[in-house]
Amino acid sequence: MIENYPFKLKPLNYSYDALEPIISEETLHFHHDKHLKTYVENLNKAIEPYINLQNLTINNIIKQLEKIPKTAQTAVRNNSGGVYNHELYFSILTDQRNVTKPSKTLQASIERDFGGMEKMIEKLKSAAIGCFGSGWSYIVTDKNGILSICTTANQDVPDLYNFVPLLAVDVWEHAYYLDYQNRRADYFDEFIKLINWDVISKRYDDRYINF
Repeated sequence: MIENYPFKLKPLNYSYDALEPIISEETLHFHHDKHLKTYVENLNKAIEPYINLQNLTINNIIKQLEKIPKTAQTAVRNNSGGVYNHELYFSILTDQRNVTKPSKTLQASIERDFGGMEKMIEKLKSAAIGCFGSGWSYIVTDKNGILSICTTANQDVPDLYNFVPLLAVDVWEHAYYLDYQNRRADYFDEFIKLINWDVISKRYDDRYINF
């Protein structure tokens, strides 16, 4: 199903208390119902005057930011990125602690590109902790299935022409401060236990569709 303007707030695939005690019900309500909802509403407001943008998906809006009138670029960039990043973040979480595992194909790529799951997680953690201020760290794949890790500031998104983000770690303080205060490393160590590798494996297998 192609999704375009007016964009809607996607519901979570789990209950608000499903991720406790790692991510509290209060944090999920705050993060999803307030932060993400605001990005969705503000994105719709930003593109409402531009009919040529209203039939585009989030991916295509982000890819065409340079073609958007300069008066609207900042609002569209910030809010389309906010929607994209948060939808990815919420979609790759599960209440099934440490149950899912990467597919054989994805696991083989993890071994090839990072030397194993543990080393990949260490590198992702280093990127997340090292992200100055607010931002994101990701595991991404290119068209050839090569995996790498990158970070972005604020609500910027990785280069969607050349990469498909598979996993996103939100390191804005609102993602963890109620539960972990300023202990970003502790948040990451717990967050990684919630990863739904089934979803990420499917994103990896479907990467050609997402380009």
